[in-house]
Amino acid sequence: MSLEDARLRDAADPLRAYRQRFHLPDGVIYLDGNSLGALPRATLARLEQVMRAEWGERLIRSWNDTGPNDDGAKDDGANDTGWIRYPQRVGAKIAALVGAAPDEVIACDTVSVNLFKLIGAALAMQPGRKVILSEPGNFPTDLYMIAGLEKQGLAQRRLAAPDAIEAALDGEVALLMLTHVHYKSGRMHDMVRLTQAAQDAGALVLWDLSHSGGALPVDLDGCNADFAVGCGYKYLNGGPGAPAYAFVAARHHAALSQPLTGWMGHAQPFAFSDDYRPAPGVDRLLAGTPGILGLAALEVGVDLIAEIGIDRLAQKSRQLSEFFRACVTDRAPDLELVSPRDPLARGSQLSFRHDEAYAICQALIARGIIGDFRDPDILRFGFAPAYVSFEDAFMAAENLAHIIATREWDAPRFKARSAVT
Repeated sequence: MSLEDARLRDAADPLRAYRQRFHLPDGVIYLDGNSLGALPRATLARLEQVMRAEWGERLIRSWNDTGPNDDGAKDDGANDTGWIRYPQRVGAKIAALVGAAPDEVIACDTVSVNLFKLIGAALAMQPGRKVILSEPGNFPTDLYMIAGLEKQGLAQRRLAAPDAIEAALDGEVALLMLTHVHYKSGRMHDMVRLTQAAQDAGALVLWDLSHSGGALPVDLDGCNADFAVGCGYKYLNGGPGAPAYAFVAARHHAALSQPLTGWMGHAQPFAFSDDYRPAPGVDRLLAGTPGILGLAALEVGVDLIAEIGIDRLAQKSRQLSEFFRACVTDRAPDLELVSPRDPLARGSQLSFRHDEAYAICQALIARGIIGDFRDPDILRFGFAPAYVSFEDAFMAAENLAHIIATREWDAPRFKARSAVT
């Protein structure tokens, strides 16, 4: 693999023009879109429009309508152009990216909060069962949410290794909760098989799509999933702390009862009733007032990913990661690959193990190559195919190999831990 090979691949890349739709700093190779997606250029103009026109000029009226539509007519608040319907509107767009119906997904809150809501809802639907089954090493917030409910006496945590999950499903399990693509290794679970196995055992299933939604084909309805959550600031490029999203299969809408019964989840929030009455369907997952700036930024990213197309993104992602893997294998053969070798068995990332992974990551960043580190010894590189090029992958592998071969990482400044690693 050579620089010429990389440039030839870039020249033939059908997605190459989309790179210009993102703000990417000069002199930076960004391989951390699996942690924070790059800024779409259109987001800047959209946020200025929201702040100047919708907030600045129309003020509180924008909850019902945000001003003239494309035809010059004002909206009467009955459709989805006002702020009040933003969570549903963005949720419907995300639904198309994860194989769900428009009324099964809502954009709101954070992944952590949505996990709490849906775990609580699942437990309420499973009287007599309290066990939440997951795997050791799942993303911490997923496990912490179970632990919080366990302290309240509402749940019981059970962990099983990936190859032992099906054997751990029994009549006590209320909910199987797994992350589709593991955040550290990139290993991908078989969503169809595990969903079926859990449901055969009488359990419900909650999938965390934080490292797959917007990057890989996901078919929630096709695999008969019960619940799902996902992240807005990774592959959907919604910005730091962007709203998350939650999915509830339509067959569960009537029975859905979540514990955070805030006013926006009420059937008539502006009736200001003392008594809670849930909104129909997935709308009852709302709690507090939606963050409009965050939703506006997220919508831009979602629209851009939808325009490119998940299948095309996934195809390029696999090509990029395989190219990078080959480059690293040639130049730094002692690095241990943690991710599955089969690109169809992993997400849009590659992870490697090294005892000095943190220092190596910092040395790469000093050279303008941004990947990331996961404790204790994982170097992680994300391949967001909307804007990462094959030349990026080649140059990252070249610099990685040089840093390891010369022990450039062995400097005190690269070993000092920051608050965010």
